[in-house]
Order: sequence, then structure tokens, then C-alpha cells
Amino acid sequence: MRPRFWPEATVHLARRDRVLRRLITAYPEADFVSRRDAFEALARSIVGQQISVKAAQSIWARFVACAGKVSPARVRALAPESLRACGFSGRKVAYVQDLAMRFDEGLVKPRRWARMEDEAIIEELVQVKGIGRWTVEMFLIFHMKRPDVLPVGDLGLRRAMERHYNEGEALTRDEMRAIGAPWSPFSSVATWYLWRSLDPVGF
Repeated sequence: MRPRFWPEATVHLARRDRVLRRLITAYPEADFVSRRDAFEALARSIVGQQISVKAAQSIWARFVACAGKVSPARVRALAPESLRACGFSGRKVAYVQDLAMRFDEGLVKPRRWARMEDEAIIEELVQVKGIGRWTVEMFLIFHMKRPDVLPVGDLGLRRAMERHYNEGEALTRDEMRAIGAPWSPFSSVATWYLWRSLDPVGF
């Protein structure tokens, strides 16, 4: 399953970029659908920071079992010791509790995000402890399915762009933006295909 804008995006990108035309043909089965609510998606991103996928899955499973339901109110009710028993570091305890507090008290307002520009959502969410611009960009792409996000700070995207557009040589963020300028308003879709080119099996 894919967002409704996907067919229009692939036509646009194939017309404007020869590399993407080839990748779109090579990977026709695109899956781009979120399966979590906003709080859960952001909490899971905090859990997964700087650890392996396997370790993150194990901690998340213990966290879900402990909380019963991953909601702001339930997470706020958990003692720090309970979170540490799930495998959270002291820093991640503070991060997930700050996230829960901001959701629970209405300091972040997900219901209005549909009417907000990407940069405004980024500005709001980076106020949460432990959430930076990259995390919000991934949230915009995978959870909110925003079509025009170009995460130039993402290592995978940079490596793919260097491989396909610069003979493997390093690119600056400004150079990445220049290469990606023709992709707008579907930079998220272009990014997905470039990620896929690095991991054609497991992506």
C-alpha cells in the first residue's frame, strides 16, 4: 500500500531524473504506510536511538508489556525505575517522560499538524528532549506521509546520492539540496527510492 500521491510522484520524478526513472522501474513494489499513532511512533524512535534494531525491539516489547498501552497518560504513570527495568538508559527515561508530558498536557498538538507546514512541525517537536530534526523528518515521511521532505542530514540518503550522482565522492548538504531541487514537491518519494537502492532486499 502507498500514499495516494505516489503514482503522480513517480511520473514527476521519472520525467525529471534519469537515476530515479531507473530506480522506480527496478522497485515497483513500494510500501510506505504507517501503522502507529503519533505518540507511539515518536516514543519508538526514542527507544531505537543509538542501539541495534534487535535491541530496540526487545526493549520496546518489555515497554509495551509494562505500560499495557503506549499512551501519554500510561507512560507518565510509570516510575523511572520501571522504565529502566525495561532497558531504558537514564537519558531515555527523561526523553520518553518529557514526550509523554508534552502530549498529555497539550504542549504538542498532533490534531493541528495536518494544517501545518513541515518546518512548523519540526520546530514544535524539536522542543521535546531527545528529538532532533532528523527524527522529525523521519516522522514526517513515514508517519505523516508528507510528500516533500528531503532529509539531507540522513547518512543513507547521502551515501545513495554520492553513489548515483557523484561517482561515490562526498557531497555537502547544499550540493544534496541542489541535486534534489527538481524532485520537489515529491522529495520524500525520491528519498525512499534512493534508500531502497542501498538495501534492495530488506528495506
